[in-house]
Amino acid sequence: MTLTWTTKPFPDLTLAELYALLQLRSEVFVVEQTCAFQDLDGQDQAATHLLGHTETGELAAYSRLFGAGISYPEASIGRVVVSPQFRRYGLGRELLRESIAAVAALFGEQPIQIGAQLYLKDFYESFGFQQVGEGYLEDGIPHIHMVRS
Repeated sequence: MTLTWTTKPFPDLTLAELYALLQLRSEVFVVEQTCAFQDLDGQDQAATHLLGHTETGELAAYSRLFGAGISYPEASIGRVVVSPQFRRYGLGRELLRESIAAVAALFGEQPIQIGAQLYLKDFYESFGFQQVGEGYLEDGIPHIHMVRS
C-alpha cells in the first residue's frame, strides 16, 4: 500500500482534513482504547500535521509534530495513529519514519521526545528512542517518556 504524505500547519488544513484527523484520533484513542480523555488539548493550532492518504483519499495514518519548547523542551511527535482498517501493512513503521524525517525537515536535526504508551516501547526503541525517567499513567494508560538523540 502506497500513501501520499503531506505536512500542513493548522491554518492550512481544510475542514475535510481536520474532520478526518479528529475522527481518526477519536476512533482509536477514545473508542478503541476505551479512554475518555480531552483529545482537543489546545495544541493542534501549534502543530504541524502529518497526513498519510491512500490512493482513494482516505486518511490511513496521522501524527502531529512540534518544534522544541511547545510540548517538551525537545521537538516532539504525538498522536501517532494508523487507522484500524489499514493496519498490518507496516504503516506504523512508515508513519514513524515519515514523522522523524518531517521533524528534521521542519525544525532541523535535533533530539525528539515522545510520550509513548508503554506497550509500544520496543517499537519506538527500534527507531532509536530511549526511555527517560519513570513510567506514568496518562488517562489510565501506562506511558513513558522517550527521547531520540
